[in-house]
Amino acid sequence: MSDADYRADLRDNQANWDDRASVHMTSNFYDVDHLVADVTQITTTVQHDYAVLKPWLPQETVANLDLLHLQCHIGTDTLSWQRLGATHVTGLDFSPQSLTYAREIAARANAEITYVQGDARFASDQIQSLFDVIVTSMGTITWLPELTTWARSIAQLLKTGGTFMIRDDHPFLNALDFDSLVVHADYFNDGALTYEQDGSYTDHSAHRIQHTTNHNWNHDFQEITTALRAAGLTIEFLGEYPRTEWPALPDLVQREGWYELPATAPRIPLTFALVVKKMVQ
Repeated sequence: MSDADYRADLRDNQANWDDRASVHMTSNFYDVDHLVADVTQITTTVQHDYAVLKPWLPQETVANLDLLHLQCHIGTDTLSWQRLGATHVTGLDFSPQSLTYAREIAARANAEITYVQGDARFASDQIQSLFDVIVTSMGTITWLPELTTWARSIAQLLKTGGTFMIRDDHPFLNALDFDSLVVHADYFNDGALTYEQDGSYTDHSAHRIQHTTNHNWNHDFQEITTALRAAGLTIEFLGEYPRTEWPALPDLVQREGWYELPATAPRIPLTFALVVKKMVQ
């Protein structure tokens, strides 16, 4: 399919995420006021991302490295990367309302961050800088209809020797329809999953989303890894984990900052991580 075939779906998603941004800004889940006030605070998501990413970085730190955060939403994680010492930090998102809040948060936190509106698949069309590190995390690529252009853009934006990391919901969760331990949905990307939802994943969000139509695309490991390799990137690490940051399935239990399956349930992956490099040509 051409990008034109996806445009209506992507317009629906953008309107939905503009609504979500306003809901998320006042949620306990994001706790923006506390994040801004406490200059030492790093979001839970970035803490988990950094644990995966650090072993693959020079001196195991993002300090003094130029960093791009794709699908940054309201910028709480982007701010955290800046606080960890990354330089020339840039965040990109397709939702203009999300970026309005991201800029507000950065200003309140006295953080120098550049925000750019755009589709993550075509980030290199919007951004001319090159980066040592590119990150994207949790609930991101399911909003992209295809990954070939996404991977190509990442390769174009990475400096030689640079590192890209994605950590996200495991694609197997789509086959479970994020509903139970029974397989009753497609694993492979055979088109958009379209649904109506007037709430979000944050607290106090029910019935607050006006643009309720969502379109998601599941991306299995074959698709993800093939796209990255075809873009000339080298896969250094693949991890699968039986835990996540949010209640992705019923009956998950909270333990030490994670949601995990009960001890009596079969152990299945809930999240994954990939680290890739742009090697010397």
